[in-house]
Amino acid sequence: MASVALVVSLLLLSLAQFSAGTRRLAELYRPPASDQLTYHNGGVLSGDIPVSILWYGKFTPAQRSIVSDFLLSLTSSSSAAAPPTPSVWQWWGTIENLYLSNAATRVHLAEQVTDEQCSLGRSLTLAQIDDLAASVGGNNKKKSAGSGITLVLTDEDVAVEGFCSSRCGRHGSARPAADSAHIWVGNSAKQCPGQCAWPFHQPIHGPQGAPLVAPNADVGMDGMVMVLATMVAGTVSNPYGDGYYQGDKGAALEACTACPGVYGSGAYPGYAGNLLVDGTTGASYNANGVGGRKFLLPALYDPATSSCSTLV
Repeated sequence: MASVALVVSLLLLSLAQFSAGTRRLAELYRPPASDQLTYHNGGVLSGDIPVSILWYGKFTPAQRSIVSDFLLSLTSSSSAAAPPTPSVWQWWGTIENLYLSNAATRVHLAEQVTDEQCSLGRSLTLAQIDDLAASVGGNNKKKSAGSGITLVLTDEDVAVEGFCSSRCGRHGSARPAADSAHIWVGNSAKQCPGQCAWPFHQPIHGPQGAPLVAPNADVGMDGMVMVLATMVAGTVSNPYGDGYYQGDKGAALEACTACPGVYGSGAYPGYAGNLLVDGTTGASYNANGVGGRKFLLPALYDPATSSCSTLV
């Protein structure tokens, strides 16, 4: 599976850089028919999806709970205890509707493994990320073939090949139709928050608007959730590189990366869109989660309308 390019960098660079000087601003939302995100007759993930996590490096319990609560929020029920709208659950329902033929898809946490001592060092290649994912997946007896996802999450002191320069995260699969779908996301707090945690940090390029307040008071982890959401959407809709994507297979745009930097309605380069603001903390968000959590989730590309679908 090809690496996913930096979503935020595409937004913050000039529009000409983003589109090789050939597209107008409106085409960010309505690309020409020859360049639309379409289905390529391959596999998608649905049904019960166990998710295993490898925490590579040091993460505090509070940091881990941010990610865990996001994953739990993906398929929280519609009962009285469900989060208020707009919710993470609604965002996931949009993925089911647009890409999974309305199939009931439930994400649930399986095992969590820690590697605080960084057994492979603090500078990793993409091949080593794949090896780390495989080591966790091989021990997970709860995974069913073709349905499980392993997350490799690296801390703020771990360097990964291409991190910050060309990617904030990556998803892939070692073999089609096997329980080997995996995602890597890095904590950008020390290395490149202006690229991988925007709009919660001043951007490196482009319009220099004031950063927004992170909903969980942790710029690095809130940035990780935004990237993780992008990778999860890409994984379930294009796990083996032959599902839903746009453009060249080797550098494909997917469910979220086809809407770079769009989080709310009215978004444009340098502006994340109209968002909700917490009256107490001043934090910006667009989705409620379990336990009172709030998150900022990326827009989803709607193949039927050639537009970006947002929660707010």
